[in-house]
Amino acid sequence: MTTHIPPITEDDIAQFLTQTPGFFERHAEVLASVQITSPHGARAVSLQERQAEMLREKIKGLELRIMEMVRHSHENAAIAAKVHQWTGALLQVRDPMDLPQALVDGLQTLFDVPQAAVRVWGVAGPYIDADFTQGASEDSRAFATSLTMPFCGPNLGFEPAAWLAHGDGEAAQSLALLPLREGTVDSATPAFGLLVLGSPDPQRFDATMGTEFLTRLAELASAALMRLR
Repeated sequence: MTTHIPPITEDDIAQFLTQTPGFFERHAEVLASVQITSPHGARAVSLQERQAEMLREKIKGLELRIMEMVRHSHENAAIAAKVHQWTGALLQVRDPMDLPQALVDGLQTLFDVPQAAVRVWGVAGPYIDADFTQGASEDSRAFATSLTMPFCGPNLGFEPAAWLAHGDGEAAQSLALLPLREGTVDSATPAFGLLVLGSPDPQRFDATMGTEFLTRLAELASAALMRLR
């Protein structure tokens, strides 16, 4: 009875060479004679040359990743500097009545936000009739409280979009809505205000963008505006 021996596969050969590192040391002529097609043309190259090409490609890929990391680090440093400048400006505001406008102006100037507005409710007596307390209906307040993170997306006719001063510019096509509350943005505490950022660019505040940076802005704005409570 003849025993069937399965054919040797490429995986078998690869496993053998991996587990037998001394093979090419004992058979150096085999290593030298191996020819592989270059990915940069139809010419044949030696195994050593192909390995060198692969190493150069890997190094190039790593260099590109490093350049990308450096670019992101520079961008993050620039954003951190702007946040620092914005926060410092808010701390220097003496009269709490001026805080909402200083907050909005800083966002528009430092972060190139075309349109911005803020409304605050539940304020202390001296601020009840201020402009920044007007126009926030019960629905808007309930909506702000329902947000556990900033909303980014198209302007679907949200009432807070009407707070934006369009002037001679275009109406906002995309919005970022940042709830203002004590503690963190995602806490269960009812919101005491809403910060609205708008842009005529439909892609400026896209629904797929990350909201971590906006969350930090909302928390800083909330801390500053607590002086109005």
